[in-house]
Amino acid sequence: MTRIIAGFAGSLPLLVPGAGTRPTSDRVREAVFSALESRDAVRGSRVVDLYAGSGALGLEAASRGAASVTLVERAPAAVRACRDNVARVLRNAPKNAQPTISVASHSVQPFLDSSTAVWDIAFIDPPYEVGGVELSRVLGSLVPRLAPDAIVVLERASKSPDPVWPDGLSLDRSRKYGDTTLWWASAG
Repeated sequence: MTRIIAGFAGSLPLLVPGAGTRPTSDRVREAVFSALESRDAVRGSRVVDLYAGSGALGLEAASRGAASVTLVERAPAAVRACRDNVARVLRNAPKNAQPTISVASHSVQPFLDSSTAVWDIAFIDPPYEVGGVELSRVLGSLVPRLAPDAIVVLERASKSPDPVWPDGLSLDRSRKYGDTTLWWASAG
């Protein structure tokens, strides 16, 4: 079962689309958010969750104090799950600290090409079949939408080749968690 780990919606179960998604495990999400919170990066941040699936990463950020979260997902079943999960999270939010959470029902590349938003944290967890060329294009389109010192967390299969980082993003570190590898990059 996928659930929110901590924050105002801690332990809240999330709907996961039946097929076509691969939710980030609780263990990996906890590692991501422990690292982000050690940098005091979550509270008040603007977050985009590309290839959102159930929205677990973005909604975890909202539960832990992000000011705004945009979930980007194109698969209809996943969009429905995201919208339902957003409603569940917002029902649990304190009245004096409700984050702004939106669901963009778009493919990632057109969304980035048309967006004027700026983000402090970007989560990228594409399906495994997204190849290196497409991922490079997404990363390049993301760069102008990032705030100075923004953090990008990319999740891929450990057997996937290392991503090619465009100008404007520099790799901080990578870490393997079984079949999953996380890459951390910084804007600037």
